Parts: sequence; C-alpha cells; structure tokens
Amino acid sequence: MSGTSGSETLWWQSGTVYQVYPRSFQDTDGDGVGDLRGITERLDYLAWLGVDAVWISPFYRSPMADFGYDVADYCAVDPLFGTLEDFDTLIAEAHRRKLRVILDFVPNHSSIAHPWFAESRASRENPKRDWYLWRDPAPDGGPPNNWLSNFGGPAWTQDPATGQYYYHAFLPEQPDLNWRNPEVRAAMHDALRFWLERGVDGFRVDVIWHLVKDEALRDNPENPDFLPHQPGINRFQQIYSCDRPEVLDVIAGMRAVLRAYGERVLIGEIYLPIERLVTYYGPDLTGADLPFNFQLIQTPWRAEAVAALVEEYEAALPEGGWPNWVLGNHDQPRIAARVGEAQARVAAMLLLTLRGTPTLYYGDEIGLGHVPVPPEWAQDPWERNEPGHGRDPARTPMQWDAGPHAGFTAGIPWLPQSADADRRNVDEMRDDSRSILTLYRRLLSLRRDWRALSVGGYRGLPLPPSLAEAVFAYERFGEGETLRILLNFGNTEHRVPLEKQETWTVLLSTRSGRSGERVQSEITLDPDEGVILAPALR
Repeated sequence: MSGTSGSETLWWQSGTVYQVYPRSFQDTDGDGVGDLRGITERLDYLAWLGVDAVWISPFYRSPMADFGYDVADYCAVDPLFGTLEDFDTLIAEAHRRKLRVILDFVPNHSSIAHPWFAESRASRENPKRDWYLWRDPAPDGGPPNNWLSNFGGPAWTQDPATGQYYYHAFLPEQPDLNWRNPEVRAAMHDALRFWLERGVDGFRVDVIWHLVKDEALRDNPENPDFLPHQPGINRFQQIYSCDRPEVLDVIAGMRAVLRAYGERVLIGEIYLPIERLVTYYGPDLTGADLPFNFQLIQTPWRAEAVAALVEEYEAALPEGGWPNWVLGNHDQPRIAARVGEAQARVAAMLLLTLRGTPTLYYGDEIGLGHVPVPPEWAQDPWERNEPGHGRDPARTPMQWDAGPHAGFTAGIPWLPQSADADRRNVDEMRDDSRSILTLYRRLLSLRRDWRALSVGGYRGLPLPPSLAEAVFAYERFGEGETLRILLNFGNTEHRVPLEKQETWTVLLSTRSGRSGERVQSEITLDPDEGVILAPALR
C-alpha cells in the first residue's frame, strides 16, 4: 500500500503530460509536416481535453537523419518547424491557458553536421577532439569493440582522414558526445539555460541512461536469450555501452541547472528493468524527477501481470520518489494496436487512475491504432536498416476532422493516415458521449475533481483466483476520499464482489450508460469494461 502525498504537491505530480510529435500534430504552411504554429493553433484543444502539460519532441535545427534527434544546433529552431519567434509565441499562449511546456532534450549525441563535430573530426589534436568518442582501430583494423548500433549494424564508423573510429549508439549521422568531458557538460548546461530563460517548464531527456559509457570500452557480453527475429542490438547485453553508475552524477548536474529556475521538471527516458529504473531517482532524489516508467508498454496485457507490475514498481520506489506511467510514445506501437480497440478504453482508465504522473501520446485519445505504412512511404531510418522494426506507424498525422487529410495539412502529409480518418477524428468524436475521446476527457476531469486520483495513495485489492486472472482491482484514497477501480482485461462478463455493508456509485464506466448506477455486494463487469466507483454518500 502506498500512502497519500501531502497537500503541497508540484504541478508535475498532480498534472497530466501530453506528448506531441511536432511533425505530425498540425501543419500550417502546407508542406505536409507539422510545425510550431500548428501546435499553438491546437492549444485550445489541449486545454479542452484537460491535460496540464505538453511535451514537444525535437524541433531543433537538424539535417533530419533521425527526424530531429540528430541536432545541429541546440539553441535554434529548424526552419521546417518555424522560428524562435514562433516558439516564444507558443510558450506565451500555452502559459496563458495554464498549460506547461516540456521540451525534448537530446544530449547523448549531436548531428554529424553540428559545428562541434566538424571541429572534433578536423584532426586528432583539435581542442574538441575529446568532445566525442574517438578510438584507434582494433588490432585487426576493425572497430574498437563489439558494441552495436540501436538502429542496426556496428556502432563505430571509421573516419578516413584521421584513421580513428567514432562511436554512435544510433545512426552514423548521430555521433555520441563524451559526457566525461567537463566542457561538454558546461556546453549542454548552457543549452538547457537557453530554453529555460525562454520560459520552458522542464525537459524530457532522450536516452538518458546512455550518457556515460564504460571508460575502458569493454566488449558487451553475448545475450544468451537472443532470438533471430529480434533487433540486432539484442545480440549483446548492453552493460558497458550504457547504464553506467557515473551517469547519476551527470543527471544531478542537469537537475541542479533546472532547480535554479524554480519549479521545473526533469524527465529521463529509460528502458531498463524496474530495479535499475528506480536508481535514476538518484541518491537522496538528486536524479531525474520522473525516470520514465515504460513497463506498461512491455508487460503482457493480462490482469495478473499488470497487477503484479504495479505492486513491484510501487515497492521499488525510493522514499519520496514520485511514480509515473506511460502507455505509448513515438517509438512504440500504439496502445490500440497492441491490445485492440476495446481494451484501449480499459488502458485509458488504467493509465489515468494509477498513482503517479501519466503521459498521454497524441492520437491515443481518439483510439488511433496501427496505420499501415506502405514501403514506398517508409521514412524511419531504422526501418530501412532493419525492416519490420520501424516506428512510422506510431507517428502518423493527427486526425482532426473529416476534411481532406483529416484537417492535418493542406498539402500531402508526410505519412499516411488511417483508412477510417473520416470517422476517427476529433470533430466526429468530441460530442459523441460513447467515444474514446469523451472517455479520456471524463477521466481527465475526474483527476481534477478527486485528489485521491491525482495525488492520493494506492492499494491493490485481493480477488478470488478465478477473478484475478481477468480483473485488476485497486483503490485510490486520501483526504477523506476513497475510489475503487475495477478493470476487466477479459472478453467475458465477470461478477466482482463488494463489501456488503457499503453502497457504491458508478462514477464512470468505459462503456456508456452506467454513470450514477448504485451497486451493493457485487458489480457485474461487461467484457472489456472498466469502472470507477465512489461511496454512494459523497
């Protein structure tokens, strides 16, 4: 059982984050790619939906080898997305609507086109040589070690001019920076300050667990569980190329920069098991405020598995560490594609009723699923390197209305939209009481109305073994409030027992028509149904 938070909570603890992939949210200039003005145009929608913060994926100046995750200037907006003035307008308009703005920060690697790398590769004696990871070839002339790229192939590329190899955890166009170098840290801290001075409310730090590598560059051990259908990166256990203990000092340095600007949030992208994930809160909570918890994406979608995951995560959190939950992002198949349209509604209720800060991914609120991307449309460099592992289907443009290209652009969208875009769009769903969009909005409204949901405690509820296979039951409580959440992960009806001495009212169901219903002793859950119950006397 996890206790309630005190009455003084920070905005990022009680709030909800909404991720925008800027290429795909709203295009205003007809080039088929979303832009900053497009995000500004849609801020009223985000305020209407009821989220508290918008996290924007990279829009920095970039050659776009990896769609902005190859940064050529950390303090500039790429013309594809607009100008610094457009960004300043976005910040001002978001704050006017009481929406916070979180930026993606990409410090592990720059673009090969960054001036820093141009200097670094100029000669072995260049002052910026040590800003990146350069090493001599192995005795056989090959790469210095066996490290692999996350996007397929070796993680080392040889530079003919100097004869050495440089390391890149991702594309060759994304050379890794050397965070052991204090000059790199200082330059990156200055980049953070540049955006903080413009009013940014926090950062989501890309691949934060990669920032420090083994100083001796030892070979990674082979992975005995590797299977041929998996991405090549899984051939080895990444124990020397990432998740090194020194990274906590790096994160503490970033955290200190943010703290000088008041109530800002530091979020870390971390794909690690729970026992490693929670170490990124840092000693005495000097690490990331929210080490991103992606376990719901990776756990089998079964009631028993999810219930066990929640208990394990809650038990592993350090004292004072604030939890968080994520169901989808720009790198993972969409939740509706993973669990189906019916269970996507249950997933929404799960995400927005668990203890901690939830992060929504644009389009999930309208139930976007797998959008097929024909080979000739493929954009993701990972898909080109390792077909079948690409991320394009999770990045297709937002669907706003039933007009041409679903209101996303007046041009040709950079990726296709779903075949049912004329029906699966915001305009068609926003006034439909049965739509998944309405469900998301009601869930977000309940989080504002009930502090037990936003900052209260959590306790799992025991169920008979036959029920626990399909139903996950828990309570959120605090400040005199108690809510009960029952989620049916199965496709059959289940009767769930309740305390006989209490009468409960259905606050919300994932299906329409049950709000206000009173239940006592037991409640019948329809297939794929979730409900939120409150004591009837409230």
